[in-house]
Amino acid sequence: MLITRSNTLGPAARPVAIPEDFTIATNPKASGKIELPFHINWSGNTLTYDLDDRADRARVYEQVLREGTEDDVRFYVEIDKLLDLWNELILPLNVRKAWESWFSLHSISGATC
Repeated sequence: MLITRSNTLGPAARPVAIPEDFTIATNPKASGKIELPFHINWSGNTLTYDLDDRADRARVYEQVLREGTEDDVRFYVEIDKLLDLWNELILPLNVRKAWESWFSLHSISGATC
């Protein structure tokens, strides 16, 4: 039996977690050195990332935007840093389009969509 990915099977079928209150400044944010929880970083060894390092922050954002929940996005991702990294992030098309729609809906500029 051949199984292929489609909009109803595989990563494209997973909903993209974008919290409506994402930009509220009072949401607690991760900083410094962190390890992502297993439900985000489920493939491979546990790694420590430094959110003060641009390359590490990009890898964390890619994983959180692909695999994270709304709570994860609120905690690990900062809007200004997301916009700064946007064009460098490697994201599935469905994730990129969902976030670009959110940027547009909330009149947030800075990401080249």
